[in-house]
Amino acid sequence: MTAPLQTRRRCVAGLLSLSAGAWMGVAPAQAQATGQAVAPQMAREDVHAPLERAIGWLRGAQHDDGSFGTSAPESVLELGFALDSYYAWQVAAHGLACMALAAAPKSEANDDALLRAVDWLCSTEIPRRGSDWDTDHTWSALYGFVSLVELSGDERLAPDGRAQRVRKRALEFYEVLERQQAVSGGWAYYDGPPYMRQPTWATSFCTALVLPSLVAAHDLGWPIEQRVIDRAVRYLKLCELPGGAYSYSLAPVARISGVESINRIEGSLGRTQVANWARVQIGDPKVTVDVVRRGVEDFFRHRGFLDQVRTRPIPHEGFHQNAGYFYFFGHYYQALAIDLLPASEREFYHARLRPHLVKTQYKNGGTSDFLNTTYMITASTSFLALALSAGLTEPDAAEPSPAPGDR
Repeated sequence: MTAPLQTRRRCVAGLLSLSAGAWMGVAPAQAQATGQAVAPQMAREDVHAPLERAIGWLRGAQHDDGSFGTSAPESVLELGFALDSYYAWQVAAHGLACMALAAAPKSEANDDALLRAVDWLCSTEIPRRGSDWDTDHTWSALYGFVSLVELSGDERLAPDGRAQRVRKRALEFYEVLERQQAVSGGWAYYDGPPYMRQPTWATSFCTALVLPSLVAAHDLGWPIEQRVIDRAVRYLKLCELPGGAYSYSLAPVARISGVESINRIEGSLGRTQVANWARVQIGDPKVTVDVVRRGVEDFFRHRGFLDQVRTRPIPHEGFHQNAGYFYFFGHYYQALAIDLLPASEREFYHARLRPHLVKTQYKNGGTSDFLNTTYMITASTSFLALALSAGLTEPDAAEPSPAPGDR
């Protein structure tokens, strides 16, 4: 995080600690979780009700034009950004909502919500870079591209020319990614001096989350430059640290400074899973099933550090510099990492993960891990629904799961 941004956020948070829920007039009953005790496990058959509540919230929150949330600065705790950034967060959260609706059980209501959401994503204006340091429009390009690549093969999009529009808009997001790929090969959401058209800073997790989609689009025959993929792969591999953690961003000399470093396993909870998952998806033989399993176990062993920061308004103020907005991001990619394990192991780990998702839901089905802004609730609820959906596929124990690295 750049020093100017950190200073802005700490000053604002120190002056006023109002929640966005209170500021926006959200009813208290809607801003409270269920309050139920957290069970150590949740069986697959118990997931359908909370999943439907989450999808129901998304359907209810969707506007008539198919969009979610607003592009306005909805919280005094998020002042100081470029105005374009609020719109970029809305578009990024919208992409996640498209993914959640696509993964939800098929129904007339869910399919209608999905098609309207896709139409908006394919027609809305592409977010722009807001200022020299504020490159938050990268988030919209990352999850806009990821969501549309995943949707490109969805049979529900075949009629009315939607499949062609999905491909066209995905490539427009790719153009942003190509321009915004840092000199080091990765992507990030801020930049530091010297400010240039091509960013100088990147992070491991932004790079990891989009890498499999770049490869998938390339395999589909889309005009994705191989050099873009190769540079991103190299960047992500260089971020790997001994012991299973990934550095937040690449430094010339990787170091762990102090017992609460962000680059220890405890501070890498939101990065290890997405990085391991991405490297398996692109066929990196170094990330074996044992490496994935160790990362999954490390997440459960240390995930209390994410509990400790969830909904806290100051980024990276928690132990090991964890931030609230890594809660659902980390849990979603933990679910994807679990699905890389042998089929006979998956339900055991998903059952342990689900209670930590469901315990966060508001009574109306939504949730948030950072601020109660509409773009944050949309993103958090979508991550929750996606993570719950990931464990609903019945594993076939008769067919062994392909080992990571062999794909």
